[in-house]
Amino acid sequence: MKFLIPFLLIVFVTSMLSAQKSVPDVDVQDLEGKRVNLKEYTNQGHFTILSFWATWCKPCKTELDAIYEIYPDWQDEFGVELVAVSIDDSRTSRKVIPMVEQKNWPYTILTDSNQNVQRALNFRSIPQTFLVNKEGQIIYSHNGYTPGAEYELEDKMRAAMME
Repeated sequence: MKFLIPFLLIVFVTSMLSAQKSVPDVDVQDLEGKRVNLKEYTNQGHFTILSFWATWCKPCKTELDAIYEIYPDWQDEFGVELVAVSIDDSRTSRKVIPMVEQKNWPYTILTDSNQNVQRALNFRSIPQTFLVNKEGQIIYSHNGYTPGAEYELEDKMRAAMME
């Protein structure tokens, strides 16, 4: 009995750590104000990168700009779609469309001004990036941005394709 409880605790913690998290069943909006269910949207049979950002977040914009350079190659090689989810609130949300147009980002842009997805996925700071596999499971996440982080994301996609 003395060894059973620690053993069961280890098994439980290990299973929780290895369990993949799915994209939450939460509605967000596209740039035209239409509701989009994020879980349904990311469960389309291809890799999806969810990148949470805001207009006031310099590292977020730097990350999205860095991915912009290699995104066409990723689309060809992995069939991936990048969905950039703005968490700008009602005060700054009017800046989203002009910034996206200025940057000419080819990504799908969604907005979550109430931060419902952020709460559901339990992260606090941005940029926050998730890689979602073809079954809609989050298989990788990364917080913050340092130059070259986009290549780590590429390596994760490549590894997931081999599985």
